[in-house]
Amino acid sequence: MTIERVRDEATAPPSIFGPQHRATTAGLLTVIAMLAFEAMAVGPALPSAVRDLHALGGYGLLFTTPLATSVVGMVVSGRLSDARGPRQPLLFGIVAFLAGLLVAGTAGTMTQLVLARAVQGVGVGLTITAAYVVIGERYDDELRPRVFAATSSAWVLPSLLGPVASGLLTEHVGWRWVFLGLVPFVLVGTALLWPVLEAMHRPPVASARDGRRLVRATAVAVGVSAVEAAGQHGWSPVLVLVVPGLALLAWGVVALVPPGTFRAAQGVAAAVTMRGLAAGAFFGVEATVPLMLQVQHGYGPLLAGVPLTMAGLTWALGSWWHGRIPGDADARRSHLAQLGFVCIGVAGVVIAVVSQRAIDPWPVYVTWAVAGAGAGMVMPAASVLLLRHTTDADRGAHSASLQLADTTTGALSTGFAGVLIAAAAAGSVSYGAAFAVSDAVMAAIAVVGVAAASRAAG
Repeated sequence: MTIERVRDEATAPPSIFGPQHRATTAGLLTVIAMLAFEAMAVGPALPSAVRDLHALGGYGLLFTTPLATSVVGMVVSGRLSDARGPRQPLLFGIVAFLAGLLVAGTAGTMTQLVLARAVQGVGVGLTITAAYVVIGERYDDELRPRVFAATSSAWVLPSLLGPVASGLLTEHVGWRWVFLGLVPFVLVGTALLWPVLEAMHRPPVASARDGRRLVRATAVAVGVSAVEAAGQHGWSPVLVLVVPGLALLAWGVVALVPPGTFRAAQGVAAAVTMRGLAAGAFFGVEATVPLMLQVQHGYGPLLAGVPLTMAGLTWALGSWWHGRIPGDADARRSHLAQLGFVCIGVAGVVIAVVSQRAIDPWPVYVTWAVAGAGAGMVMPAASVLLLRHTTDADRGAHSASLQLADTTTGALSTGFAGVLIAAAAAGSVSYGAAFAVSDAVMAAIAVVGVAAASRAAG
């Protein structure tokens, strides 16, 4: 090795793919891509699964169940990570996810398939929270924005190829292979991360255990299930579950998020608030865009789904832009997050207008791509700002709070939109009014997000 080469390596800027981080980065990206493929591929296969199992009435459970159990997984993962480091919950999460795939791929009854989805949800919650702790422990402030940009990019191919691959497998081989086909990716990701995890064991901290958090997490899971059920069934007796469901949700969340979250107090609390508001505003609109284009403008499934694909691509672009901001430039990061919320809010307003049948729908394709870029700016900004204010003692709990905010507000916003759409289907309101009100509310949430982002750099 020449002197010049030694000098170049010594002065080269740090990289997430440098010798010190290469294995960790490869393992993390493989695991994230695995979760992304599952999220994007399983949905198109489930209609065939419920028909094959003669259980169309239980279709909604296949989505609500993993969403609810992931909440429990997140909280457990956060506490275990603070007590012992991320190694144990990450391994438990991967094993649970793998078990869920295998049970789902061999399911002979609807009960077995729902159980498999529940186990998958726990695995996702354990894994994603522990992955955030790994990022906080293994990468310094300068590299974390680049890591989150890379993890966002890991969603691009699954977003583009996942639904197509799922459709081909379901049609030509069978829906079971959508689940079973992911197993090798799980094993590869585990193998890549194993050497890193072996070095991350931490002496146990007995004080980090708190059974009360598990009770609160269970309450949130039940509350999320009630809200999602209301959104799926609309004006039916299930709506009586909404009030107690919201009460359970509130009771659980208050104890699981950092103090000051509901007023966006500077630091960790504001970062959690940002993440929740961004998820609520973005996913609340996205959940209705394809349906709006089909119901109000007569588009087919292919054209109605294009805005979502475009948003997936621009999300990665927004995250890449965020990744160019230095790790300690909190003020710039806050300003970019505010811009991201503006993008989401403007898109919500435009889509509310375009949802009326008299308006040409082409602006949806532009504005939702802009919203995707905005979400790509906000989401990693919240993650980086949160990790900047955490320590080994609380990084797991705070990472769990971030994921919890994402899940609960996403469920609330999509549930709210679902109730309005169900009301339109029942003839109580027009579809135009349902879409317009839903999108306008999500735009208002984005406006609140601008204020929260302005406080997150404190």
